[in-house]
Amino acid sequence: MKKQALAAATLALTLASAAHAQSSSVTIYGSLDQYLNYMRSSSGATVKSVEDGAYLRSRLGFRGYEDLGGGYGAKFQMEGGLSADTGATADTGRFFDRQTWVGLSAPFAEVRLGRQNGPIQARGGYIDFTARDLGSVINNFGVPSRYDNDFSVITVRKAGVQFEGHMNLPESTLGNRPFVYQLAVDWTNDTFRLGYGGVRGRPPTNAAIGKDVVYDNAYANWMYGKGTVYLAFVRSNNVTKTAVSNTAGTILSNVGGSGGITGINAGTDLNLYNFYNIWQVSADYRVTDALRVGALWGQIKDKSDRDQGAKGGAIGAYYDLSKRTMLLALVDTIRNDTNGGWRPSGSAGLKTTFTSPTDVNGRTINGFQLGIVHKF
Repeated sequence: MKKQALAAATLALTLASAAHAQSSSVTIYGSLDQYLNYMRSSSGATVKSVEDGAYLRSRLGFRGYEDLGGGYGAKFQMEGGLSADTGATADTGRFFDRQTWVGLSAPFAEVRLGRQNGPIQARGGYIDFTARDLGSVINNFGVPSRYDNDFSVITVRKAGVQFEGHMNLPESTLGNRPFVYQLAVDWTNDTFRLGYGGVRGRPPTNAAIGKDVVYDNAYANWMYGKGTVYLAFVRSNNVTKTAVSNTAGTILSNVGGSGGITGINAGTDLNLYNFYNIWQVSADYRVTDALRVGALWGQIKDKSDRDQGAKGGAIGAYYDLSKRTMLLALVDTIRNDTNGGWRPSGSAGLKTTFTSPTDVNGRTINGFQLGIVHKF
């Protein structure tokens, strides 16, 4: 009897241990996204290259979850971008440049601490048929992606509504104001979706220019059965000059920065007074279960009357060879106003692009891309 009791106790402990082990999981995941790129400027200059990140930047990641019971859990995610065409890391200063956060989830919400995707970055699939990547006019303007030292709260979706808020702590000596705030609300049902995502980058105390970096993004979707119609609007002043372009830089980094002060609004750029409105309409259609086609057109309007806007569009096709492997083809254009200097960009910035102002400012840039995306 004692042996039987000992055996039963051992079995119970083993089953309990197995049940506990099943409540925790760690997943290794990633993607490889490579494409052939041809672009021609109206100056006559051309670019021919192999690029990374037309649709889903190459990456390697780890995510995990532990069930704490009662609907509560512990979560983490670490993700690093790669340039699969060269084998290099996306950020030479750190491997996990995309996300490194830990959090707790509850039946009503979850909190996260660390470097993480912001709400605007996470909602790219609601902006246009490209998932706001290569070919998207809004993507060419620029999209706030992620910031260091980020604290976030994300609610569980109730009655179709979900809220999300972030606060990035600057960890700088420039006063107590230069935070980056992010807020989003999203509502959806089986047919429609409406949402908003916003960013405010506050300047330091007593900054020379005491104006926030602003990025407001509103969107609406109609899921009509065979596809989706997308409407999107952006209002922002997060644009400044570079050595190459009148409009290719950002005042507040779209991907944050290490070391604290490199990822904030310094409050010194006169372009904080200059705003742009970006409108974009897009639609896709699923021809078969495997083939999806789409088109978009958009405009970047310079509200400061400096003729630094642009118009552009794209048509594309995506073909699923399997659940993990997709082929894509895109034709796109960006038509700069007289003083506009916008250049095409994908999920990752192009490593080979036009580097002379005479090939960018005031120019029309047309492109054609063929690529393959594999997820694992």
